Amino acid sequence: MKPIKNTSTFIGRGEAIDKADIMARVNGYLEEVLVRDGAEVEKGDVLFRIERSAYEAVLESRRAELAQAEASLELASLDLARKQELFERGSVPEADRDTARANELVAEAQVRAAAAAILQAELDLSYTEIHAPFSGRVGRVEVSIGDVVTPSGSPLVNIVREAPVYVSFSLNEKQFVGILQQLDADGIDRSNTETAPEVFVVLPNGAELEETGRIAFAGNRVDPTTGAVTVRAEFKNDHGLILDGAFLTVGLQSQEAVDRIVISQAAIQRDQQGPFVLVVDDQNQVQQRYIVTGDVRGAGIIVLDGLIKGETVVVEGLQKIRPGVKVDPVMSAQAGE
Repeated sequence: MKPIKNTSTFIGRGEAIDKADIMARVNGYLEEVLVRDGAEVEKGDVLFRIERSAYEAVLESRRAELAQAEASLELASLDLARKQELFERGSVPEADRDTARANELVAEAQVRAAAAAILQAELDLSYTEIHAPFSGRVGRVEVSIGDVVTPSGSPLVNIVREAPVYVSFSLNEKQFVGILQQLDADGIDRSNTETAPEVFVVLPNGAELEETGRIAFAGNRVDPTTGAVTVRAEFKNDHGLILDGAFLTVGLQSQEAVDRIVISQAAIQRDQQGPFVLVVDDQNQVQQRYIVTGDVRGAGIIVLDGLIKGETVVVEGLQKIRPGVKVDPVMSAQAGE
């Protein structure tokens, strides 16, 4: 008997936590490409540069317009002050004073508009440098120096954050409810990812990833079309072996171990009826016993039905004996040891 944590497997898919298509935000001639295909980049790194001269000229023009607007405002303010003084003396009608006040308000609005135009021009100029929005790995660079890029054009490159990474899979209603009941029974806080059940994955090449993940999210509704609930696990992915979009086998282990019968795989034989073992009874006679097997555990295999605790199973010399004969058994090492 060995303590075994029950495991359920599902088909999952790798999902990058962050991924984005890098687009140009202004029109222009592409002057520099500063990133290579497949390169790792850090947040804020400059990936591309668009020709700046046209946007610098626009910015200077906007600054000149602001200076002109400020001069007009100063003139309007002086005119209003004179008209106010003359109105108080009774030398000009009230309408002239009101016109001067309106002209000052228009000039103030023109100053604000010119200042806003400068902010927009500065923003457009900043967009001539295209930065990495987060750390990750870029894909294939889709443009070359000399291309004219536009905000409505194709992406320049895509970027994916490789670590950490999500693996999403689906549970049917029965499986999902069973997991929730287990969490409550164990007194585990569902909102605390540190105490959530461990998740492991088998990579597309059949190798099991050494690191385990934790459930980071479970859906709050059942998809009416599939009858399933989406669950997401988070992995550190330090070695970058889980790729965005990759299909994986996902395993979910129970929190509590259950005692199971585990025997050596060498003891199992098969015929048309299925797997069976040879058992030695109390009189040292050999019996044939059909069994139901479960998951493999190292050199051993779980037996779900057909054997009971304490029975003796033959693991060596199977070719020399047959059911019904009497033997002189010698104890061997336990399965998996």
